[in-house]
Parts: sequence; C-alpha cells; structure tokens
Amino acid sequence: MTDRIGLKNAGRIIVKIGTSTLNYPTGKLNIQRIECLVRQLADLNNRGKEILLVTSGAVGTGLARMNKKHKPDNVPEKQALAAIGQGILMHIYEKLFNEYGQTVAQVLLTKENSVRYSQYINSRNALLALLQMQVIPIINENDVVAVDQLKIGDNDTLSAIVASIVDADALILLTDIDGLYDKNPQLYPNAKFIEKITNITPKIELTAGGAATKLGTGGMYTKIQAAKIATSSGVTMVIANGSRENILTDIIAGRNVGTIFPAREIHLKRRKSWLAFGKNIAGSITVDHGCELALVNNGSSILAAGITDFDGEFAAGNTVRVLTPDSREIARGIINYDSAVLAKIKGHNTGEFSSLITGKMYDEVIHRDNMVLMT
Repeated sequence: MTDRIGLKNAGRIIVKIGTSTLNYPTGKLNIQRIECLVRQLADLNNRGKEILLVTSGAVGTGLARMNKKHKPDNVPEKQALAAIGQGILMHIYEKLFNEYGQTVAQVLLTKENSVRYSQYINSRNALLALLQMQVIPIINENDVVAVDQLKIGDNDTLSAIVASIVDADALILLTDIDGLYDKNPQLYPNAKFIEKITNITPKIELTAGGAATKLGTGGMYTKIQAAKIATSSGVTMVIANGSRENILTDIIAGRNVGTIFPAREIHLKRRKSWLAFGKNIAGSITVDHGCELALVNNGSSILAAGITDFDGEFAAGNTVRVLTPDSREIARGIINYDSAVLAKIKGHNTGEFSSLITGKMYDEVIHRDNMVLMT
C-alpha cells in the first residue's frame, strides 16, 4: 500500500489528534469536533477497520479546567495538570464512543516501553489483544510519571512508534493545517501545498518549523520525523486538517486530501524497527564518502577506517546515528566501542587496533546485523 487508493485497503489504522484539533483557541475543548471525529472512527471500526487513537491535549485540558492560560515551566505542575486532563479526556472519549456502541481502553506509554525490547513486545501484545477484542485503544504518553530521560516528548513521534509496534497499515496525523507546504503558509501567502512526499530530504526537513500553538508541543518538524519512522516501518502516513468535515472518511476513501508519505516497499522486521526507533540515541558517528557508499549500496558493516568523527559520550552497546560528511543521517546501529576507545581507533585499519587499545576487540565498529539503514 503505497498510494492514496491503497489506503482503501488499510486494515489497521492509527489516528493521532493534535491539541490544535481538540481545542478552541480559548483552550477549551471543541466538543463538536471531537464528536465528529469519534463518529468517523466508530464508523471505520464498524466497517472492520482496526482503530488505535493517539490523543494529545491532556495538559491543555488540565490548564482549561484549572483556569490557567499558559503552561507552567516546572515539571511537577505539568504532570499534575496532565493527571487532571487525562481523566477529563478519557471521560469524554468513553462517553462519545459508548454512544456509538464502541468500547475503548486507556493506554499510557513511556519511552521505557520502547527502549526495553521485552517491554516493546509486551506493549505490542497488549495492544493487539485489545484489537482482537474489538476495543479501541486510546493512547497517550504517561506524562504524569515520565521523567525527561524517559519521555518520548511529542505525540507525533509516539503515534509513529505505536504504528511501528503494531505493524499498522496507515497513520493519520490530524492538525490545524491541510498538510505540508514548501514554506510556512501563515507567513507566506504564496506557499505551495505538497500533495505527496516519497523521499524525506534535508530540504523537506527545512520546510518544517517549531510548535504551531501555545498549547501544543509539536510542529511540522515532529511530523516529518514521525514520517521517517512510519514509512521505514512500512506504514503510509497522511498529514491532514482535523477541522475538515469527514476528513477521516475521505482519507480512507483514497480522496486527494492532506499530504501523503507512501510507505517504503521493504520495511523493517520487528527487532530492526525497535533498534531504529525504540532505543535511545546516545550519540552519532560521521563516516566518509566511501563508507557511505558501502553502507547504502552493499549493506556493509562500519569499520573504524571509514569513521572521520563522532559526537557524544556513549558506551559499548549504545545506539548511535550514522551521519554522512554533510550531516545526513543514513543509519542507526549498536556500537561495539565506547567513545573513549573510538577516539583512538577512528580512521585506523583493524590490523592497527592491537597497538592502539587493549581489551576485547571487534573488527567492526557497528556490525551490519545490528544496524538499520535510514535511507
């Protein structure tokens, strides 16, 4: 399924509703819009589609209930507001879905659920069990207890990770604009709409900005990063305007709405997907052009001789990004050496290691079996 017509056949669909779609500019919940979206989701479920909903808005809803206009700076108060808001949101969702005969379940995730492979699989099994029971999971990050080190940080990324975990067919991100433009349409009236993106280039990433609203945490940039995760995991992604009437029905009917990111034809197996998008990134290494070609064309391992630089402090067994000389990310992998050792061996041939370092030695800095190409 790589185009709009293919969306008709999507069986397992993730829908992420952003804060700007859920709320009026006043910060209060837009109940009418939420009800319209719930009706469409319930109808899709009645048609035999498996639906998972990732919802933003917990902190914003808590702010509104407590009559606050701005997000607090301190973490405990944010977490307290999230706790207030999550209960309100779930009450509304449960009430509305129940009116259409649907059962829902709240699922709260943290980064730890994807960092540890056992928890990654447990999360998958739990979500699939809910779908088998014809229950609609309503998913959010567990802001109430998550600390910065274990926060995914935004629900665009969370929804893409969930899509990867459950092998979804489609991911729909609902926001307050029609999709991706070649520049910010709020600043440039002549901005051109982009209907389809088959390759996420550095130029495409430069078109994205920061958070769009005072209540939201994500902007178009986080959606582009979500598209990288989704398409590499075999999931077709669409960014669309959540305020448009019957938006979900139109997307699944294959109509020309929103910006579509077709799935890559060969997507990642479960462990590779976890390696690329579940584990924390500890740093990065930069490879020369020859190493870049060997990786992209031949799927080779990374040897020290091809490494020109690195960034960050990491231990052996951590996951790092692999960058080209012009700072494009082309792979992620588990590194066999810590940063202190890598500083000594980078640029050297394997045969020179014994004169440079002591202890256990590996021919490869990153073995191809422990690496995922991101191009």
